[in-house]
Amino acid sequence: MSATPFKLAIAALGGQGGAVLTSWLIEVAEANAYFVQSTSVPGVAQRTGATLYYLEFFPRASGSEPVMALMPVAGDVDCVVAAELIEAGRSMARGLVTPERTTLIASAHRELTIGERSAMGQAASTEAELVAIARTQAKRFILFDMAAMAEKRGSVISAVLLGAIAGSAVLPFSKEAFESAIRKSALAVDTNLAAFEDAYQSAAYGTVVALEPAAPAQLAAAIPTHVREPALQALLGRVRALPAGAQPIALEGVRRLIDYQDPGYATLYMKRVEHVAHLESARAGATADAALIAATARALALWMSFEDTIRVADLKTRAARAAGLRSEVHALPGQLMEVTEFMKPRVAEIAGTLPAGLGERVLKSARASSLLARFTGGRRVRSSTVSGFLFLRLLASLKRWRRGTLRYKIENARIELWLALIEKTAAVNHALAVEVARAQRLVKGYGDTHERGWRNFSILLGQVAALQHHPEGAAVFARLQQAALADEEGTALGREMEILCPVITPGPAIPPQQKTNPAGSAPTGSPVAAKTHPTI
Repeated sequence: MSATPFKLAIAALGGQGGAVLTSWLIEVAEANAYFVQSTSVPGVAQRTGATLYYLEFFPRASGSEPVMALMPVAGDVDCVVAAELIEAGRSMARGLVTPERTTLIASAHRELTIGERSAMGQAASTEAELVAIARTQAKRFILFDMAAMAEKRGSVISAVLLGAIAGSAVLPFSKEAFESAIRKSALAVDTNLAAFEDAYQSAAYGTVVALEPAAPAQLAAAIPTHVREPALQALLGRVRALPAGAQPIALEGVRRLIDYQDPGYATLYMKRVEHVAHLESARAGATADAALIAATARALALWMSFEDTIRVADLKTRAARAAGLRSEVHALPGQLMEVTEFMKPRVAEIAGTLPAGLGERVLKSARASSLLARFTGGRRVRSSTVSGFLFLRLLASLKRWRRGTLRYKIENARIELWLALIEKTAAVNHALAVEVARAQRLVKGYGDTHERGWRNFSILLGQVAALQHHPEGAAVFARLQQAALADEEGTALGREMEILCPVITPGPAIPPQQKTNPAGSAPTGSPVAAKTHPTI
């Protein structure tokens, strides 16, 4: 009989029932004449760190009372249970999983962290890499999709985790003892027992699912020949006239902009894409490469569907969103659901929704801006009520006048300048022009997020003139672009600018459009902006 306690750590996110799972394990241990001690350390918040539950088990039959620890120690844990795959990675990073000792039980599903959700670029962790590391770091590794298993049975993941622990046989308790703990809790006994049984069977066979690296998302290659509405047939014909490599993206762009505004707006989009396509076809020695057309078509569709207050209100009141929310909270048919929208518009967003002339006057007037500021505090709109829903629908109905708003005027002017820069750059350095088109991904969202993205985007475009004739211009610009995607504050970009300063110098600036604008630009005194001159 071991003279040391058995040590088990559970990493569970908020709402996954880690406390319930711990209580079940305590019930099982005490019913089988074991000393058991449990502690928990909450994470910073949901999705930024799991609560770590730590338990130690020791048999009373040993004749001695053990001294138990309050926290797990790296290299001294017998079993680690992770209710989500990234938490398995965090446990390994903490040193809790060792190849000589630790059984690692983890769910294969993912809940994106705050960092992954808020990153400006692609920041999601690669599941296949985590699994490969776990195979080498754990003495025994059990992995399957516990969230899907719980959902299938209408249960919760804590019941699945208990089944996985029981099935792995890391604890010297019978299957019946675990089932008895579920029954004594009187919590959804039937569904929890069904989920427990499924997990028990999976863990008993040491299941490790194979996770392959996710393939990049590809747009459907098949381009239709006809559309349902005859009025849109001409737009489809223009899409089909583009090089084959650019057609799928252009088609999605047309669909997006019809949904965002109307067919006329999608026609403007196609006119701009066709201009780039014409430049490519006229380029001396041009090949069938559609990289510039595709990059511009993608970025242009995203930019032309910028998120203003009208768009946000429209998306929040769509039936598909309500259906998604009901599915997410598992609302039953006929069950009421209350939705509260947390809104904090800035003066710039409110002015941006006004007619261009009026919006400009408001922003120039300290008194008017001060009056509008009264509406910028945090507000809660219950979109599940008649009044809240009608308010948002009224705001969304302003879509028909969007082209007359201040925000549209500003964004449209910026788009024209960006397209002109792509055209000018393509004539000198085609690869750099492609990177300039791709750089638009820095500009996204609204409010402060949009402002910081715009600042970094402006800084990058300020380097284009100096890089046009540089032999590694495209590579340098791509490197700056990756740095800008690393953080919104521009810290990484500032470091890259310092490193590349001997290589490039800022290009000439185009005069700013106006002193105050709702989308934002590089702020005066910004440590990065002070070294560069925004091009747009």
